[in-house]
Amino acid sequence: MSYMDWNVSPKEAIAIQKELREQVRLTPLTKPVTLVGGADVSMNRFAKEGFAGFVTLSYPELALVGHAVVKDTIPFPYIPGLLSFREIPMLLKAWKALTPKPQVLIVDGMGIAHPRRLGIATHLGLELGIPTIGCGKSILVGTYDEPLNERGAYSHLTYQGEVIGAVLRTKMNVKPVIVSPGHLITLEESIELVLASSLRHRLPEPTRLAHNTVNEYRVRDASSTLPMKGVE
Repeated sequence: MSYMDWNVSPKEAIAIQKELREQVRLTPLTKPVTLVGGADVSMNRFAKEGFAGFVTLSYPELALVGHAVVKDTIPFPYIPGLLSFREIPMLLKAWKALTPKPQVLIVDGMGIAHPRRLGIATHLGLELGIPTIGCGKSILVGTYDEPLNERGAYSHLTYQGEVIGAVLRTKMNVKPVIVSPGHLITLEESIELVLASSLRHRLPEPTRLAHNTVNEYRVRDASSTLPMKGVE
């Protein structure tokens, strides 16, 4: 678990990102995936508390086998490009309660498709030491050509002469998603896993179910800051 001091200024956070990006490794998966996870956070921009959680699904069946959600204080202000410092402290607490743990994690956000190559999926991958993928709904940086209007079509997302992700069409006649590797996985594997996890909806099941699960707890407005976990 993290030994990082999250109580930092925005300037310090940017310096940490620049330091951590040197540790990122986009290497092929070392074993077959049988459990895939999704992560999401729900909060108002100016709220003092938020909800963070994970789901674990069997793969490739995509059956829900576990989840964990926490409600906790938000430690960092809303600043574009520094989302990980706002959300990861809560996610780390939810991760402790999650069982079983996934082998690969899809995060609602960016991986290396980030101005400093350290989006929330990459930062979380470094913290947890597992393969992570960023899958977001909008672009933070980069340019691309519109992919064909067919499932599985994609085009590369480039920034400063480097391929940092892919714009992937998971379903016909809907907007594509932005896929970028986070840590310990390649772009090609990230695209393959996101597409295989997107069966009936635009978003992959792990992040879609994580979003629904976290928001369900948020609606309940649970009073405890202790982890809430269970299997549905």
